Order: sequence, then C-alpha cells, then structure tokens
Amino acid sequence: MSLLDHLIERIAQDGPMTVAEYMSTCLLHPKFGYYAIRDPLGQKGDFTTAPEISQMFGELIGLTLAKCWLDQGQPKDCLLLELGPGRGTMMADILRATQAVPGFHAALQVTLFEASPVLRAAQTKTLKGYDPDWIETLEALPDRPVFMVANEFFDALPIRQFVKDGDGWRERLIGSNGTTLSFGLGETAPQPALQARLDDTEDGDLVELCTPALPAIETLSNRIALHGGAGLIIDYGDWHSLGDTFQALRAHTRADPLERPGQADLTAHVDFEPLATTIRAHGCCHTRLTPQGVFLERLGITARAQALASNLAGEALDGLIAAHRRLTHPDEMGNLFKVLGLYPQHAAPPPGLEP
Repeated sequence: MSLLDHLIERIAQDGPMTVAEYMSTCLLHPKFGYYAIRDPLGQKGDFTTAPEISQMFGELIGLTLAKCWLDQGQPKDCLLLELGPGRGTMMADILRATQAVPGFHAALQVTLFEASPVLRAAQTKTLKGYDPDWIETLEALPDRPVFMVANEFFDALPIRQFVKDGDGWRERLIGSNGTTLSFGLGETAPQPALQARLDDTEDGDLVELCTPALPAIETLSNRIALHGGAGLIIDYGDWHSLGDTFQALRAHTRADPLERPGQADLTAHVDFEPLATTIRAHGCCHTRLTPQGVFLERLGITARAQALASNLAGEALDGLIAAHRRLTHPDEMGNLFKVLGLYPQHAAPPPGLEP
C-alpha cells in the first residue's frame, strides 16, 4: 500500500479531508510520511534552508541570541532552543560562533524540537559533544529563560483554507474519485476565527488559517514573558495573508501538492499577523516584521563575508559570493523571508530588529 492508497481509502470511509489533515498525514505518517522516512535537505533532497547555504547565517543568529543573553544580565540555567533544527547545522554554527562568549555555553542547555526520526539521528551526529535534549511538545519546556530560533518551522505547520461566500466561508477540502485526489469546497458555514476577515475580503477570496501555530507561539511567549529570553522566527510569508500559498517542493522544483503524496515537502506562507497578536496577548513583546536581507545586513553579514573571502579563491570564493547574494538579495531570499523577534517587556529587542 502507498500513501495515496491510504488517503483514498480514508476519504472513502470518512469523506473529504481538510488541507490540514492532508498536510499532517503526508508529512508525518509513521510509515509513509515525508519527514518520517527521509532527509529532505540539500542537493540530493527537495529543498535547501539558509543554514545549509552558508555558515554565516547560523553564526549571526548565534551572536544575536548571545547578545540578548548578555543584555538580560547573563541568566543561568537557560535553554538554547531550536524548532525544526534540520540536520543540526544551524545549531552547530550557533554554538561555534558563541563559544568565545564568556559563560554563555555554561549557562545553557541545547534543546531541540524535532518530529522526524531521520533528522533526529542527523542532529545527534552533528551535535555530538553538546548533549542536546529533545522535547516532544513545547509544553514540556521547563520554567527557564528561553533563547529560541525557528527557521522555516512555522511554514510546515498544517493550514486550513477557506473561500469567502457571503457572510460565511466554504472550506477547501480534498476528495477522491477512487484513483486520484482533487480539491473541492465544503458547505457554507460561519467561521468565528475569520470574523475579522469578512470586512477586508470579497466573495471568492481565499484565506488560510494555521491553527497549530497559535498554541506554539502562546507557549513560547509565556515562557519568555515570565522567565526571560528571546526568540527569532524566520520564515517566508508576510503580514495579513490573502490567497492560496499551499505548495509542494520536489527536487527543488514546484510540484502539484496532490500528486505523489508523501514524496514532496508541503508548506504554506506564514501569516505573521496572528502570531504577533498572540505574542502581545500573552505579555510578550515583538519587533517589527523585517526582511531577512535587511536583518542580516544590520548584523554585519557583508563584513563577515569579506572576512571569509580573504582566505578563498576560485570556486570557493564564487560559492561564498553566491551564498551571500542568495541570503540577502531582494530577488532571492532577502525579501521573501521575514524575521519577527520576541523579547520580554523592559528588555531590548534582539539586535538587527526594531521594536
């Protein structure tokens, strides 16, 4: 049996499924799920994240979090937390870049939130010697200061999609004809979570909701507000989303999200507005939403690239130049990806970001 067979059988029994149910099954099914059975990163995988592009990314993130730790009085018994840490590449770069910050490593416990057993195994190898902890839920975080980064984590959380119909909404569903999958629409119904969007949308407009993102950001906001710390959310998306952003990537190329389920990465753009609203509602502060390129330039990525370039030539130098451009240029990741910072009241915002 394939995952497609499983989904068709499930739809035959239970009826059409939501996009969120489809995403969850395709990504996390224990036997057929995308993250359960493969390492998706790198040239041999389906996509490449910023930490895999260049060490500069993780180094600057690490120094940013270390500066937040210094600004908050160098608290002891902290968590250095990464959500969705991939192969552990960024965490390794963070730890290498901050090893000269007096007392920082001694004050923290490396903590990883990762669902994929394949990637957990990779993280174990990459972070050998740092004795990381893995947590199953964010609610399991102890009551300590949390210095957190989430790079391309929220985009993989399951979304639901709704199409406006008068004063109600029709949910976009996934059904089957017995051999293939296709999109359809459910019955018109009110959606209290979308009440505020009735005034800024027209009939036929599609709006996405990422319900699992809100309890996650609520937990992180509570920890940082009560115990100190800081957070960086880095992802593609924008403020006040509108339209269909559900997408699949296979071999670094866009694919039909309903074809070959379980064999492509499924994501959606992050709507940062409800995240920011939840952060404020739970006593935490957030920064302005900032393009990744602007953020990295403020942190000094060009100077870091120039320092690295002084010892390089040929293909290695060309690779460094290409990596710098890919991370910062508006036509690459520079504008598509955004950064939102979290910090406690009466503390300074993370470097590179404005309140």
